[in-house]
Amino acid sequence: MTAQDFILESYNSTIEKGKVKWSSPSNIALVKYWGKRDQQIPQNPSISFTLSNCKTITEVTYVKKDSSDFSFDVIFEGVKNEAFKPKIETFFKRIEAYVPFLKDYHFTIDTSNTFPHSSGIASSASGMSALAMCLMSIEQELGAQYSEEFVIKKASFLARLGSGSACRSIEGELVVWGQNDSTDSSDLYGIKFDGDIHPNFKNYQDTILLVDKGEKQVSSTVGHKLMHGHPFADERFKQAHDNLAKLKSIFASGDLENFVKIVESEALTLHAMMMTSMPYFILMKPNTLEVINKIWAYRKANNSNVCFTLDAGANVHVLYPESEQDSVLEFIKNELSDYCQNQQYIVDFVGNGAEKLKIN
Repeated sequence: MTAQDFILESYNSTIEKGKVKWSSPSNIALVKYWGKRDQQIPQNPSISFTLSNCKTITEVTYVKKDSSDFSFDVIFEGVKNEAFKPKIETFFKRIEAYVPFLKDYHFTIDTSNTFPHSSGIASSASGMSALAMCLMSIEQELGAQYSEEFVIKKASFLARLGSGSACRSIEGELVVWGQNDSTDSSDLYGIKFDGDIHPNFKNYQDTILLVDKGEKQVSSTVGHKLMHGHPFADERFKQAHDNLAKLKSIFASGDLENFVKIVESEALTLHAMMMTSMPYFILMKPNTLEVINKIWAYRKANNSNVCFTLDAGANVHVLYPESEQDSVLEFIKNELSDYCQNQQYIVDFVGNGAEKLKIN
């Protein structure tokens, strides 16, 4: 499909008002997306686990209006929030060609997260994917006749234009984004992983350690731009393609040992790119390194398959198969929680993506 396929050609402009509601989860990349071209096109492919408990719940009310400008309010966690409006307006400008009814209505976007905002969990991914699903429901209420497959693709396409990684949150369990030779893929939207998945990777667990709940030192947008002219960029992009190809066979065979190696290497490579850019950043905190070393020691001592991954921040995602759930959670509670702010961590697992909710 091309971008042109997602343009809404006509709709019923006589609808006066309506309301829709969706939840959509965050996701955690196993092969990291870092670096993008214009229009939120990734420089390298990525693959992620869709999460379950860490999600955004968004209700959008729309009311017909006469003015020809974008008109919307954002309510976050029950409070009107002006700080989020510039990002939403940028999103609306990017998608207007595909969603032409945006200027016909005033939107009230009432949204909340099940996890702390700016905690290192991808709130832009869950937030933008939830909003994209709401917009697709509105399109259908305005008369668009779509297959379920098309709705998912267009929602992922729209979400990408709000936040690149958001395109991987629409579906689960594993989603690929970015053209590559190993899997069914596209630069325009996320696609559910088409390979075999061994039972070892079913219901995979992710416990997020909130090492630092503060605002990130550098935004992801700035971080991605630092890959332009980066001395190691080309080799990094090649590495991502190679690692995705390796993961495809790993998922089929159930090879947890090599899964751990690739996932941890990808996390450290992401941070290496930031540490070797200009300007350079160190986003890990001392407790991040303490946690990593504790995980390595536990894995060796217990012949475990627990591992870590990181996003562009200090918090640690502890990944482990369901078969180790009890023992690893005990390890987290007894040893790793001390490295978290207020001993806070979030227990999550692989989920199935966005879900339409009933209106109260």
